Amino acid sequence: MLQDPLFLLVVAAVLLVLVVLVIGILGFARGGEFNRKHGNRMMRYRVAAQLLAVVLIVIYVLLRRSGG
Repeated sequence: MLQDPLFLLVVAAVLLVLVVLVIGILGFARGGEFNRKHGNRMMRYRVAAQLLAVVLIVIYVLLRRSGG
């Protein structure tokens, strides 16, 4: 499984979601200027990263189900 480039891409996308989520949560928890300036942007980045991760997961599952 670790030899599969698509699997590694899926793992990278999920880790990207985690990183963006943690940055957003920490920024929200601290409040202040960072949250006012970047809070909404981090939410949009998280949603986009989640969309990418879900699409890659679906593609991976469909390819593995069909034997590709």
